[in-house]
Amino acid sequence: MNNITMKMNADELILQALREDITSEDITTNSVMPHYQAGEVDLICKQDGVIAGLEVFKRVFELLDEKTEVIFSCKDGDTVRKGEKIGLVRGDIRVLLSGERTALNYLQRMSGIATYTREIADLLKGTKTKLLDTRKTTPNMRIFEKYSVKVGGGYNHRYNLSDGILLKDNHIGAAGGVKEAVRMAKEYAPFVRKIEIEVENLDMLKEALEAGADIIMLDNMSVEDMKKAVELCRGKAETECSGNVTRENVARLVDIGVDYISSGALTHSSPILDLSLKNLHAI
Repeated sequence: MNNITMKMNADELILQALREDITSEDITTNSVMPHYQAGEVDLICKQDGVIAGLEVFKRVFELLDEKTEVIFSCKDGDTVRKGEKIGLVRGDIRVLLSGERTALNYLQRMSGIATYTREIADLLKGTKTKLLDTRKTTPNMRIFEKYSVKVGGGYNHRYNLSDGILLKDNHIGAAGGVKEAVRMAKEYAPFVRKIEIEVENLDMLKEALEAGADIIMLDNMSVEDMKKAVELCRGKAETECSGNVTRENVARLVDIGVDYISSGALTHSSPILDLSLKNLHAI
């Protein structure tokens, strides 16, 4: 995440998280550390995984005090091991204590998503299929969670509702049918926008192809029907497989030949990566 993205999009969200944790003052820290004292604390990895969100972790402390120094021995996307010291935070002890939980919340959450994504992405190596995330993200965490998917080896689907057209079952119902939905989307959207539509069976798929959809999302279809769908779409539209895709069941989808597999689980079901700040001491 570059500095422009951080300042324009992430800083305000990080400040909101800090304000959530410090509504008036950090009463615990202020009681034991009433005055400035320089100190440092170690960032320790407590389980194996893929690290993501180091700059966000760092930014938490910088927003509290720009003089805070954060040093890392790894970079986003690196594999880290249990017991490894991967960084150090140096500065006002009050800042280290007050920012600790918020900084770790971001780093643990983002690293957990990157780790889980890497596990699934590795199962797709050697195939043409790309792993995508979805909009099933934590409110006010999308920019961080989608970044973490990319760090883990996945790809981003549309960022939000303004980012692309995806006609789902309720859109189709509102429009009056598959062909009507595609036609209306083509008439409304700029010509540079692709039209993606969700289908649940082969009849809907055929209608979508006749209507000229660019991408077909195969939602909760059987493996047998998805294989037929891929053949029908060959040379006409790209294909995306969706519906309850997890690390445990993605292997059954590998040989279907779809262009994309999307998984909400990347962001809504990834466990955190356990990390900790330890050994705080004055310097």
